[in-house]
Amino acid sequence: MNPIRTILATLATTVVVSACATVAGPAITKSNGVMVNESGMTLYTFDKDISGSGKSACSGPCAALWPAVPATAASYSPPYSVITRDDGAKQLAWNGKPLYLYAQDTRPGERKGDNFKNVWHVVAD
Repeated sequence: MNPIRTILATLATTVVVSACATVAGPAITKSNGVMVNESGMTLYTFDKDISGSGKSACSGPCAALWPAVPATAASYSPPYSVITRDDGAKQLAWNGKPLYLYAQDTRPGERKGDNFKNVWHVVAD
């Protein structure tokens, strides 16, 4: 095969695989038994959110304390999905539940928001 064609074919495959990897899932990992974002910050769910509704029940002052985890791609592969918040922003969801950070978690690995008012919980996959 022509070396240039081989290089082009390899590049095309790399681009397609890279694009699929971005869409397949966000940069979320598990650390000490809970899910964290790429910065190591703990992710939370809110009991008042209805799984699969495509909506967040946390807005206004709630959203200031519990920032939404932004969705950085148009779509993701299950168990991840994207919801549209009331302000039009895209938020990442896991198993249909919107994901949040807690503003008072200031260092990676902190879990100050776990069981906050018995309605906020760390995400343990």
